[in-house]
Amino acid sequence: MAASVLRIAPSARAALRASSAKPAGAALASAAFVRGKATLPDLPYDYGALEPHISGKIMELHHKNHHQTYVNGLNSALAEIEEAASKGNQSKAATLAPLLNFHGGGHINHSLFWENLAPANKDGGGEPEGALKSAIARDFGSFATLQSQVNAALAGIQGSGWAWLVKDKAAGTLQVVTRANQDPVSGNYVPLMGIDAWEHAYYLQYQNRKAEYFSAIWNVINWKAVAGRLEKA
Repeated sequence: MAASVLRIAPSARAALRASSAKPAGAALASAAFVRGKATLPDLPYDYGALEPHISGKIMELHHKNHHQTYVNGLNSALAEIEEAASKGNQSKAATLAPLLNFHGGGHINHSLFWENLAPANKDGGGEPEGALKSAIARDFGSFATLQSQVNAALAGIQGSGWAWLVKDKAAGTLQVVTRANQDPVSGNYVPLMGIDAWEHAYYLQYQNRKAEYFSAIWNVINWKAVAGRLEKA
């Protein structure tokens, strides 16, 4: 299930490049996206399929409500940027870059997140195998150490954000990084696995016991999907 997002028109890209917008927004604007409007991707499993680790109600609200909001916001931001750029109003287009970063990042991050997950009785949980297992052992020492580092990174996020297992293309190694709010992973980093630390991802079920959510989600991580991203990175 690939992220379905929009290819930015040249005039909008030019407007954003001409701005002093922060790099994350510019990086998102220059990415190669699928043509057509952004749409909410279908899940490859039922909302209740990840229970008891993530409740069906959370999955439904997270997917149908929160992710849809990012899709709507992305399409709106792109339309406004294109309109401003078509009128030669580069300044107006540039001021919309933060919205593009937030909603576009939210759409990309969640599209990857759904692919990260699978029911525990199918491909979810367990431990990585093959080349991914070897890379984790090389760069973290063990799978348990990776889990510990990711959980520590998640616990250290102040407010909302994400923790990611990434491949550093320059160094050729795996690393754990965090991103605030909906900032997307970009630059030399290729996202392999992300865990959502926003309250909407867990609060309905775990309330303020977010450490329990951080532990539970490992039972539904789809390591085959993560391995597939590593192979393409």
